[in-house]
Amino acid sequence: MFPAASLLITLLLALSIAASLIEVRNSPVTLPIARRLNTSNGPINLLQRDKARAAAIKGRSFSTLDRRTGSTPVTNDEAVSYIAAVSVGSPATTYNLIVDTGSSNTWVGATTAYAKTKTSVNTGQPVAVGYGSGNFSGTEYTDTVSLGSGLTITKQSIGVSSPSLASGFSGVDGILGLGPLDLTYGTLTNKPDATIPTVTQNLHSQGIISQIVVGISFEPTTSVTVTNGELTFGGTDATKYTGSIAYTPITTTSPASEYWGINESITYGSTTILSATAGIVDTGTTLIYIATDAFKRYQSATGSTLDEATGFLRITSSQYKTLKNLNFKIGSNTYVLTPNGQIWPRSLNTYVGGSSSAVYLIVNDIGTPSGEGLDFINGYAFLERFYSVYDTTNSRVGFATTKYTDATTN
Repeated sequence: MFPAASLLITLLLALSIAASLIEVRNSPVTLPIARRLNTSNGPINLLQRDKARAAAIKGRSFSTLDRRTGSTPVTNDEAVSYIAAVSVGSPATTYNLIVDTGSSNTWVGATTAYAKTKTSVNTGQPVAVGYGSGNFSGTEYTDTVSLGSGLTITKQSIGVSSPSLASGFSGVDGILGLGPLDLTYGTLTNKPDATIPTVTQNLHSQGIISQIVVGISFEPTTSVTVTNGELTFGGTDATKYTGSIAYTPITTTSPASEYWGINESITYGSTTILSATAGIVDTGTTLIYIATDAFKRYQSATGSTLDEATGFLRITSSQYKTLKNLNFKIGSNTYVLTPNGQIWPRSLNTYVGGSSSAVYLIVNDIGTPSGEGLDFINGYAFLERFYSVYDTTNSRVGFATTKYTDATTN
């Protein structure tokens, strides 16, 4: 009997593991995402904002006292926002929240005031988060949160701030945090050892989705404001990608392991730019950032020069014609950024303080050498060419090609 019982237990365990790895395709739970450039104050400084964020992430100040006190220095307002319309309360008020896989707190009030309704419960707990490029402080509430039709969470923890307590978020109302749970650690300032259930976790615990998974689709665009993306909760949207999704485990290398961190290597043509190392995937970062030594190799290989006006690498039209593919090897798969995928949309050059006729590259310097545990950030410039999946249930990140992977949009 014992061998038979052991076999049964083994079989049940195998089936349980297999079930957890099943990909939920065509989840009906979706939410549109819009991209918007904040040009209200003239040309935007993408690099200043992105690099301040990168420094905060790499310095792990998203999980230190800086974030709990809201003392992180502000560099500039949100230059580029990827926002989703999220409704809070009953009757509901709609807030435009930044879609952020690099943080996990959801909060409102930076522009549109929080409207208390019959579902609002003040927990009395102060909450604060710093992002490098901005910060907020306020009070924790629980409330009803709706993420599109038929997707309503009850008693979701949210931070409630105000314009005077939220710096660096002009033109948006706050953040929809889609990062791992541990990034909420310490954000309740009176409970420094506590975490806060995220939106995706509560969707799962309340039985709305079967797996703690978010699929994200972006599309390349040359418009200042456009709805060109989609969030899918609890699974993926097979209409948004081609082929199949390949998954890679969360890296074990810190500090990348605390975020949606993965291992990858990068080549430019046949030239190795960055050997296999750890970094993160982040919708809250606009460009692609790589370690300083890798950046120098990329600059040398492309023959580009550093443009003083924008801080971007700049190439000539002749150099663009000979630009080679940039290859990201993740797991056993290689994801290719074509020459067109490596340049900033030329129709948007003036919005970053550049020349309308110039060709700028979207790869930049993370500011520190490789080997420090977070050697790259695959930001929006990467994600607009590939479908991405953030799977908490199975501790992995997935990627797939899309019909825009080889687009000549820019």
